[in-house]
Amino acid sequence: MKILVIGGTGTLGSAVVREFADDHEVITAGKTHGDFQVDITDESSVRALFKNAGKVDAIIATTGSLHFGPLTEMTAEQFNIGLQDKLLGQVRIALIGQSFLNERGSITLTSGIIADEPIRQGANATTVNAVVEGFVQGAAIELPRGIRINVVSPTVVEESLKAYGSFFPGFEAAPAARVAKAYRRSVEGAQTGRVYKVW
Repeated sequence: MKILVIGGTGTLGSAVVREFADDHEVITAGKTHGDFQVDITDESSVRALFKNAGKVDAIIATTGSLHFGPLTEMTAEQFNIGLQDKLLGQVRIALIGQSFLNERGSITLTSGIIADEPIRQGANATTVNAVVEGFVQGAAIELPRGIRINVVSPTVVEESLKAYGSFFPGFEAAPAARVAKAYRRSVEGAQTGRVYKVW
């Protein structure tokens, strides 16, 4: 199986790559690193990625920026960061990538626990993650050729606690390697339109 991991050089993406590396062909894409470079906010860049990578059996997205900050100080421009990057970036990957998937291929996107468990300064993230999940559920009933689409919703990963731990007081972290198992479940399983929660 040929798997494209977009965001495959990041903390979670690297764990996903390791999960599949022993028994599948894995290629990576990132903004500045990886086998290919891509800007998920730019349609032409995403199209170029898929054209250069060629046909694949699975697409995994573990990428996307969000804005964290107090709601009382947030601007529409700041809120738009998450909309353009993590939300539309992943939607763009799915919309363009479906044409580059082999029969019965799969797409796996990434949301996060705060779609269900909001945190302070996380209004942008809660919104974006919830809408990513809604997109997956809506897209699942329309994708042709047996293509499946799912989303993984992880808690904060242990390896990111130094950077993000203060936003998640009392949340139980999960090692990235355990979160990566949910991506295997999505890629190698039979389900579609599912939210795989790793909390």
